Amino acid sequence: MRKLTGLALVLCSTAAFAGAQVYEPLSASVRAALSKAIADHAVPYLAFASEAEARAWLRAMSKKLERRMPDRVVREEFLVTVHYEAKRAGLDPQLVLAVIQIESNFRKYAVSRAGARGYMQVMPFWVNLIGTRDHNLFHLRTNLRYGSVILRHYLDMEQGNYFRALGRYNGTLGRPEYPTMVVRAWLNQWRYPVRTAESARTRPAS
Repeated sequence: MRKLTGLALVLCSTAAFAGAQVYEPLSASVRAALSKAIADHAVPYLAFASEAEARAWLRAMSKKLERRMPDRVVREEFLVTVHYEAKRAGLDPQLVLAVIQIESNFRKYAVSRAGARGYMQVMPFWVNLIGTRDHNLFHLRTNLRYGSVILRHYLDMEQGNYFRALGRYNGTLGRPEYPTMVVRAWLNQWRYPVRTAESARTRPAS
């Protein structure tokens, strides 16, 4: 995993910093792979080695999120879906929570000035590019599925460089503000004990 070279973790904000992914032509193979990644319909679940570990994570994250999502049922459905979609895309769930915090401040129906939608502020052009017309970007799981798959795509494109991948995700490539805020939230506000070598590999070196 590449280090976040030159990324000073000095900024953080509770306000949304919504941006907009920039349309870039995709090769047929990449487009097909992303479309396949969007298409799965399995029921979300917490992917832990034991029920006790799953409950511990859900309890810890629920406590952090309680002020923003007071309804316990809604909060837990949200967290289970975040965890499932993040792990499915090979991402740390805490990274996805940090992206959501900075992009939309956990507002389901947030819309940016550029037209990005939902929790992870996904641009509508992605639906035409890799999805189907019936995909609603304000739907919880659809939004988290798209956002996680897109972020994974950018990480692969940038060979694991979080600074550049997050910049692409927000449409601010080359500027430090957005990746700095996301990584600060990831490592501080959403920190959770790293239990396995696999989860350790999904974090940036600090």
